[in-house]
Formats: sequence, C-alpha cells, structure tokens
Amino acid sequence: MTTGLVLTITFIAAEALAVLTIMPQVERDLGGLSLYGWVFSSFMLASLVGTVAAGREADRAGPARPYVAGLLLFGAGLLVAGLAPSMSVLVVGRCLQGLGAGAVPAVAYVAIGRSMPAPLRPRMMAVLSTAWVIPGLIGPVLSAEVASAAGWRVVFLGLIPLVALAGGLALPSLVRMGRPAPLAAAPDATEHRLSDALRTALGGALVLQALATSDAAPAVALGLAGLAIGVPALRRLLPAGTLSARGGLPATILSRGLLTFAFFGADAYVTLALTTALHHSTRAASVLITLPTLTWTLGSWVQARLSRHQEGRALVRAGLVFLLAGIAGMAVSLVPRVPLAVPFVAWSAAGLGMGLAYAPTSLLMLHEATADRTGWASASLNLSDVLGTALGTGLGGAALVLASNQGWSISTGITVAFAIAGVGGIAGLAVSGRLPLQGVGRAVKREPLAEPAAVP
Repeated sequence: MTTGLVLTITFIAAEALAVLTIMPQVERDLGGLSLYGWVFSSFMLASLVGTVAAGREADRAGPARPYVAGLLLFGAGLLVAGLAPSMSVLVVGRCLQGLGAGAVPAVAYVAIGRSMPAPLRPRMMAVLSTAWVIPGLIGPVLSAEVASAAGWRVVFLGLIPLVALAGGLALPSLVRMGRPAPLAAAPDATEHRLSDALRTALGGALVLQALATSDAAPAVALGLAGLAIGVPALRRLLPAGTLSARGGLPATILSRGLLTFAFFGADAYVTLALTTALHHSTRAASVLITLPTLTWTLGSWVQARLSRHQEGRALVRAGLVFLLAGIAGMAVSLVPRVPLAVPFVAWSAAGLGMGLAYAPTSLLMLHEATADRTGWASASLNLSDVLGTALGTGLGGAALVLASNQGWSISTGITVAFAIAGVGGIAGLAVSGRLPLQGVGRAVKREPLAEPAAVP
C-alpha cells in the first residue's frame, strides 16, 4: 500500500512539475496567454470536486473505489492534454487530471488514519513528501529535454503507463482494507454533498473570470454571481467556523488553504518570471523547480524529527516565515541585474517553509478527527488545499491579464501575482495563532484511530 501510494503521488508530482516547466513552451506553441492561469486553476478547481467525492466514498465504502476512479480520470486527462490542439482543450484535459488527482490525497490520508498508529504518522507524512524527490531531481530537467527533443505532448502521454503501474501496486491493500467500521451515529447528510462541491468550483471559476474581465459591468456581475453560488456551498462543505478561523479543526483547515494559496499562487509563475521576464533558458527554469522540491522534502523530514518536541503551531509559523521570505526574494529577482542566484535561493527557502508547515497541518487534522470521520476531515483539508491553490493561481493569472490590458510589462504582472501570494502568507500567519495546541508534539500520546492489525 505504501509503495503504491508513494508511486502514485510520485507520478502526479512529476506531471505537476513538468507542467510548470514546459508551460512557457506550450503557450508559445498553442497561444492563449489569457488562459495561462486557467491551466493551473482548472486543475485545482476540478481537484476540489474529486476530493469531496473521494472522501465521501472512502467513508462509505472504503478507499479502493475512489482510488481506481481517480486513476482512470487522471489517465484520461493526460491523454486529452497530450493531444490538445489548443489551449482551451488543454484546460479541459487539466480538469480531468484534477478530478483524478484530487482523489489520491484523500485516499492516502484515510489509509494512514486507519492503518497506522499515531507515532508513525509524522514519518509517513515525510515519506509522502519524499515522493516528490525523484520528480524534483529529474522531472523538470527531463521534461525540458523531452519537450525540446520530442515535443511537450510526450511529457503528458508518457506518464499514462506509469500511473497504471502504481495503481496496480496500491490497489490490493486498499481493497483488503474494506469498509470502515459502522458509525456510532450517522453523519450529517448535508456534509460534503457533491452538488456543493460543484457549486463551489463553479463559484470559484466565475470569480476568477470576473477578475480577468476588463469591462467593469460584466466583471461585477460575474463576481457577484460567483460569490452567491460558491460561498454558501463552501460553508456547507467546510467544518463550521472555518471561514471565521474558529480554533481547532476549522482553523487548521483554513490555515492549510492559506498556505497553499501563498506558495502555489507564486509557484505557478516562477518559471514564467525566469524565462519570459528575465530571458533565462528553460533548463534554468527546471533547476528553479527542482530546488524547492528538495528543500520541501528536507523540511518535511525536519518536522518529523522535531514533532516530538515542538507543537504543530510553531512549525507552521516557522514554515510561513520561510515562505514569505521566498516570495519576497522572487519579487526582488525581477529587478534588472539581480544575480540568478537570488531566485534560486529564494525559492529554495519557500520550499523549506512548505516542508516545515505542510505535514503538520495534516497531522493536526488527523489528531482532531474522530476515527469514523477521517474521510470527511481529510476531504475538508484537501478541499481547502486545492481551493487555496486554485484561487492563488487564478488571482495571479488575473494579474497577468490586467497587466496585458493596461499595457504594463509582464514583469509588473508577475510582481503583482507574487504580492497577492504574499498577502495570503501574511493571513496564514495571523490564523496560525488559532491552531490547536495539542497538535504534532502531543499527537503521539493519543490512541491510534484504528489498530494497524486491521490491514493485512
């Protein structure tokens, strides 16, 4: 099970890093700069729907069924993206990929919660982060070379058989895990309805489109419609009190969303900054993607070691400080004649910050969730995760469109995108004071959610 899940995340990570690396080349081939941000936002908004569906199904029937559905959808998305004749079709393929990829983290967290005792969970979170090491080391460079030699389409199509291989390894153990134990009380039937996930995704898409619309009247109409559709549904999907940062699980869920908003809202545009704004090579951009992947893994193992002595709240705060420093460094790197080492060091610091902060929020969630609600809590965390990423990348894309409409340089648009991401990081620091105290440092003293012997 562990090997299969790690490999699945490895190949999803390889695809994510490859897309970051090759997107400037894809844009030059297909055109459609106005849809650049949607390549990332559509993936994450669709992931929101996949996450909700997978978490709900895992609580009802076990993790095997949503895992298989996720792999099939992800593979179909790779096929569509690899054959896309235009940027709009590529966005459709990314939607399918997002539906599939959203199921995998929810399934992984349920499997960890049901099969592993609390002392092993920090290590397992670090192992999952390690799944990004090989893609981080060779993925960006390899995808750049493959795109140069055989075309960017091969980057998508070549992953399809590898994803099938990973699924075959993990599936037998997930099938043996079976259904969860009967609930002591039936869950609220209104929680995590798929219709609410669809409304939230639609509302987010309308808001992002409003931000990218230059005419005031249509922009206001789209924005109001998006808020009216999305916000009520989002409130039903998330734990009560999440949007107001209520202490405990709600603050944990919100903190995760702000963390991903800040990092991925900037990460989507670092290669564009390096290649299009600063005129460095795609190979240099691939190195810029590789370094934070490695430091993220380093930070994840550091938090696993520190988790016995440090509260999760402290680790999350430290990670956010490193992340904000990295975003500031990337903005500075856009100034003329700044050495190339500056963005490399800056984004490495951002990756280290994510390693320190990301896994502790997952562990805080597992600590706060009850045994019969791990699927619901995991889906809530991943829902916030993907929504934060979608909004961060979408707002950055809107900044690029605004810069183009106003006649600004692309460097100015990217700087605005970095500034928006920084605001999210600052908000995350403010929310971190409401994270539960009985987090990572004390989670090892709690009884496991399920006996590890329950899984063969």
